[in-house]
Amino acid sequence: MNKTDLFQIWNYDGKILYHEIIEATEDFSARYCIGMGGSGNVYRAMLSTGQIVAIKKLEHASNGYGDMIVPKSFRNEIRALTEIRHRNIVKLYGFCSHANCSFFIYEYLERGSLAKVLGSMEHAKELDWSKRINVIRAVANALSYMHHDCLPPIVHQDISSKNILLDLEYEARVSDFGIAKLLKLNSANCTSLAGTHGYIAPELAYTTKVTEKCDVYSFGVLTLEVLMGRHPGDLTFSLFSSSSSSPSSVGQNILVKDVLDNRLPPLTPQVADEVVVIVKLAPKCLHQTPQSRPTMQQVSQELLSCKAPSPYLFYKITLGQLLNGEL
Repeated sequence: MNKTDLFQIWNYDGKILYHEIIEATEDFSARYCIGMGGSGNVYRAMLSTGQIVAIKKLEHASNGYGDMIVPKSFRNEIRALTEIRHRNIVKLYGFCSHANCSFFIYEYLERGSLAKVLGSMEHAKELDWSKRINVIRAVANALSYMHHDCLPPIVHQDISSKNILLDLEYEARVSDFGIAKLLKLNSANCTSLAGTHGYIAPELAYTTKVTEKCDVYSFGVLTLEVLMGRHPGDLTFSLFSSSSSSPSSVGQNILVKDVLDNRLPPLTPQVADEVVVIVKLAPKCLHQTPQSRPTMQQVSQELLSCKAPSPYLFYKITLGQLLNGEL
């Protein structure tokens, strides 16, 4: 980034000016703040056209000599999102690098984050089983696109419920590419430990090499969270023992129905079949060995072809039966 003001916004032909964003947010007043994160705060703004957008503002640090340093996350997000066009990835309308701050202009998603929805009794009930299955499929499709249809492949590195946004119809979008990595062929693709605690792949505790399988693990955690209505916590570790890659005996006798979000009504037979397929996929994504996890392309294809897995009555199926391939 050079020191001159930079502004680019595609759907307005570059005509939106920096000062309009400042006016629309009253210089980033707290009253317009709709989200706070490690890389910056997000603000709701209505432009002069009447369109509502989301503004993600990143603060600049100083190098000690009075010069402002543009955050690496700003450059990362531009690199990643200018390469991406997918219905389940948040749309970047534009970006601005200014002496005082940098910010992105995104489409505004009315429901906010998946974490926020799951954390509300009222909104969690509105996110019924069919909608939840669609959220899981949408994230899988987005990651499959990033890993297999982008060149170079893009690893998000921070898939979590706070980074999945929902529109009015509860259609999901993957957001926050601040630590995303574009994988280079014939390169070590190393990184420092980053991401959200509870979603980070276990291999990153002993290696700095980032692969697509790191996102696969995070997706497995997210999948269980969507079905359970809360972060799965120790269940992600108990599905596989720490000393081997075999399924753990812990939780073998737990009924699938008992780990699902009890704020929702019982599943219909059709939805139950789809949920069983998803619950079978989740532990595969959580495998301790990265190479043993499926690709997101395989996950996406399996989710699109959900079929009745067995004649078993859903309410009698245990986690052990799914993990051991008995169904």
